[in-house]
Amino acid sequence: MRLTVVGCSGSMSGPGSAASCYLVQAAGEDEDGSPRTWTVVLDLGSGAMGALMTHVDPAEIDLLAVSHLHADHMVDLIGMQVYRRWHPGGPLGPLTVLAPAGAVDRLRGVGGDGPDEDYAGEFTFREHDPATPVHVGPLRLEVFPVRHPVPAYGIRITGPSSLGNGEVSLAYTGDTDSCDGVVALARGVDLLLSEAAFQEGRDTVRGVHLTGRRAGEVAAAGGAGRLVLTHLQPWTDPEIVRDEAIAVYDGPVDVAVPGARWTL
Repeated sequence: MRLTVVGCSGSMSGPGSAASCYLVQAAGEDEDGSPRTWTVVLDLGSGAMGALMTHVDPAEIDLLAVSHLHADHMVDLIGMQVYRRWHPGGPLGPLTVLAPAGAVDRLRGVGGDGPDEDYAGEFTFREHDPATPVHVGPLRLEVFPVRHPVPAYGIRITGPSSLGNGEVSLAYTGDTDSCDGVVALARGVDLLLSEAAFQEGRDTVRGVHLTGRRAGEVAAAGGAGRLVLTHLQPWTDPEIVRDEAIAVYDGPVDVAVPGARWTL
């Protein structure tokens, strides 16, 4: 299983990165037994559609999972919708989108489309259900409610090890502050991709985002094998946030940048 950072800028696109978008891929087999790569996209924020096209043909995506419906995590769904409806080779058909309740109405608001537009030709929307894992080829997705001003979910993906020795797992927090849900999400994963949009001593409001320190505490409490910090706003020094995490978490700590890749 492989994780690629497409966009990692927090709350908006930045001068060097699109907003949130991550690519998870794993080798597997098609229904007829032929080898293929299975592809899941996590979030599709502002600027992410163009950046995504440098990594994968959007026509080859098997599933798109949206952590929550803030614009910096979903606004480029409109770009994906246009790509699928007006592709020069003909309409591509519906792509399964896992999202919180209300995703179609939210997308209408972004696209400026009327109440009769349901995007059924391009997307099949499926509401997040923490009780029901979703399988995409060899990948298994589970969602965990987390703490944010709107309904939000962390996403855990389990899939085949690239070393051929069983399963590995990664977890993506989406946007959250500290809560039981995000610790449960992180429990035992090989890699925790955690937002760290706030900075200790600078951002004091609670219930919105993690700091580097709080992300490190989540990784430590969950026993995650590696911590990757993401969703830092353009005005934040990544080394300050990384140092916060290192102070409370003993495992390896990286800061996400576009194009960064981890093979599990």
